Amino acid sequence: MNKLKMGALMCGASLLLSGCITFPAADSTKVQVVWDNPKALESCRYVDVVIGSQGHFYDYWLHADKTMVWGTINEMRNKVSALGGDTLYLYQPLGFTSSVTMMGSAYQCSRAN
Repeated sequence: MNKLKMGALMCGASLLLSGCITFPAADSTKVQVVWDNPKALESCRYVDVVIGSQGHFYDYWLHADKTMVWGTINEMRNKVSALGGDTLYLYQPLGFTSSVTMMGSAYQCSRAN
């Protein structure tokens, strides 16, 4: 019985420690994501660098890789939108084994979305 309680406690603690995946905010769905296409930014104004990250060393195994990538891009799109940008230009992803971390730049391209 003691082992059962300890197992339940450990399971509950790991669920509490696990983070949620970021979902897109209403305005961020208008943010265009651009990868490896510098010409798409020719008429754009640079706003700022944005970083997104999902997953932790203690909970990465609870989330699928594609879910963490999706959450990372959503987090970055939310930040671009909050900065007044409409385009996210992604850089090469950083290599991590227990999380997904990406860097990019926010741009204002004045596109009709």
